[in-house]
Amino acid sequence: MSDVRPRIRLPRSAKAGDVVEVKTLISHNMETGQRRDGSGNVIPRQIINRFTCEYAGKMVVDMEMHPAISANPYVEFDVKVEESAEFVFTWYDDDGSVYSETQAFEVG
Repeated sequence: MSDVRPRIRLPRSAKAGDVVEVKTLISHNMETGQRRDGSGNVIPRQIINRFTCEYAGKMVVDMEMHPAISANPYVEFDVKVEESAEFVFTWYDDDGSVYSETQAFEVG
């Protein structure tokens, strides 16, 4: 699926101990496997079935997704930041594809 694009929004800055809001969105059709094409054939299921986020090498989000999730899944969550470190975001697709994005985050 070549048009899959992750997007991430982090605050510009934070102090040690702050809780920051993290927003992610990935462009993906999220085909449920329950629809049919114009010829009546079932369109195979292809969804992002798992999303994870690590901060400073520690897992902060690990969620399983199911066909009821809409296209272009949006995930928003809070993380307490103690130090400057990297966020690693990973989306897992039914077809075995893995989409990952890393963003450095500065704590001042």
